[in-house]
Amino acid sequence: MINKDEVFELTRDGEQKLKDELDRLKTVDRIQIREAIKEAREQGDLSENADYSSAREQQANIEARILEIENILKHAKILDVTKVTVKYLDKNKVLTYEIVGTIEADPFAGKISNDSPLGKAVVSRNVNDIFYITTENGKELRLQLLEKN
Repeated sequence: MINKDEVFELTRDGEQKLKDELDRLKTVDRIQIREAIKEAREQGDLSENADYSSAREQQANIEARILEIENILKHAKILDVTKVTVKYLDKNKVLTYEIVGTIEADPFAGKISNDSPLGKAVVSRNVNDIFYITTENGKELRLQLLEKN
């Protein structure tokens, strides 16, 4: 479960995605699960009704997610999106990343957390700076910041 006093860093896009999910959960999913529970109740004995048990579990999951999103949005700090292009000097490989909040991070989509080693390193760097980072698995990488905006 999420710490209720934690500050969540989000981009505007990440904030909007959470608002959209919250809206869907409240206006579509809640209604569908209420209907599923109603139908399961009509089947009779609730103690041995797998449909009813499953629907109640889904309802609990939906309500928990609603509370989680509401808490994140309540404690959100909006980040300016930063796009960076770095060159991995040892591999002569160039990649572009979007620096986002931790809960939005998706390295496979080119979105890295501002709390990641690379995210932290590029904040204080200028274009053309050469710098080192140590990855979470202990590997040291030498990079050059090519673009930052």
